[in-house]
Amino acid sequence: MLTLCLNCIQIFDGGLQLTICPNCRSRSLKHHAEFDSLNIIHMDCDSFYASVEKRDAPELQNKPVIIGGDSNRSVVSTACYIARTYGVKSAMPMFKAKKLCPHAVILRGNMKKYSQVSKQIVKKMNDLTPMVEQISVDEAFLDLSGTYKLHKQLPCQLVADLAKKIETEIGITISIGLSYNKFLAKVASDLEKPKGFSILGKQNIKQVLAPFPVTKIWGVGKVFAKKLHNDGIETFADLQKIDEQELLKVYGKMGSRLKYFAVGEDRREVKAAARKTGRKSIGRETTFFDDIYDHDILKQKMWDICEQVHQDAKRLQKSGFTVTLKLKTNDFQTLTRSLTLHSSTLSANIMYDIACQHLDKMNKNLSYRLIGISLSNLAHAENADPFDFLEPKRIKNQKVENAMDEIRDRFGSSSVFKGRSAKSNKKSSKDDSAKYRKPIE
Repeated sequence: MLTLCLNCIQIFDGGLQLTICPNCRSRSLKHHAEFDSLNIIHMDCDSFYASVEKRDAPELQNKPVIIGGDSNRSVVSTACYIARTYGVKSAMPMFKAKKLCPHAVILRGNMKKYSQVSKQIVKKMNDLTPMVEQISVDEAFLDLSGTYKLHKQLPCQLVADLAKKIETEIGITISIGLSYNKFLAKVASDLEKPKGFSILGKQNIKQVLAPFPVTKIWGVGKVFAKKLHNDGIETFADLQKIDEQELLKVYGKMGSRLKYFAVGEDRREVKAAARKTGRKSIGRETTFFDDIYDHDILKQKMWDICEQVHQDAKRLQKSGFTVTLKLKTNDFQTLTRSLTLHSSTLSANIMYDIACQHLDKMNKNLSYRLIGISLSNLAHAENADPFDFLEPKRIKNQKVENAMDEIRDRFGSSSVFKGRSAKSNKKSSKDDSAKYRKPIE
């Protein structure tokens, strides 16, 4: 049994009887028999948005802080751990959060600032290993396989030291999950918060996972969990008893995912950040024959471009955290407006909604000769657009988009399109010319 001191980052062969670090006398110890063989890490910032706000305003340190819109129709984006003791949760309606914690400090939030802090944290991760896969603005996977020769420390030591540096130098605490695959590392990081360090090894993993609820599996939200519960499946133990073929018959491809996750298996690898490929963005733009000032026509063109960007991103297996609208006025002034999301996207609907919001804020007296949409701050597609069951319209849109993709894959890109794709004035643009509908690299 190995023992790791989270204070001095030393490792000892001391067993469970070791309760005080022989080196620094700290009691912050972690024990595990597989420390020398586990190398997949999930790092999750604790209550990220609220933590950044508390870091920048120390007077908020001991107060409940909620990030989200102030109106009763808004929802909670993040609640600090003090607010959570009153029952406030992410995605909760704001009017309910106010009732539970009427004295909370409510802040609208600053995504630009959070994105900057996120980049600082990811840079420190990349200094440790190139195998960093960022899956949202506040969490990432790391693969520390083969790093011992370079750093002369085990992965558990490297990641514990990294968490200390992030807290000391950036002011944000991290919860760590250490395991032998991505799924279990993610499960582990949720077991102990805030500032947690949890380990799931191979030994007896089926028994360890058995009591966990099925909602621990990525992709099992409230709606799917209800379906599973109605079928008598509530825990990992229930899934472990069912044959994979039976799960496939009932739940399709998701049935296979349910089975191998339930027994602690995950074949996915940590994928290096998209920036390592040299590509920084995925985008399209169109130049018009005649300047356009009518926003309805611009939105029609914008939808076509969003679909093109979606198809490009799907082909490249990429998604992006940042959506940017680019406009060039008739006097050649270039205007850009960007929004960085909490989770990456490749959805045409989401890109279109964001671009429309930006366009609606533009001066309606201006006319434009070029319009473009791009995705940047790239990530891998597999973690994009997680379902939010509090937004049924978004779920419906994603299902429609997925169905359209399947039809296009079988019958060609022009086999199906939405009504808004209809062009009211084909002569108004050079849309059919590859020369003007060019990818943005």
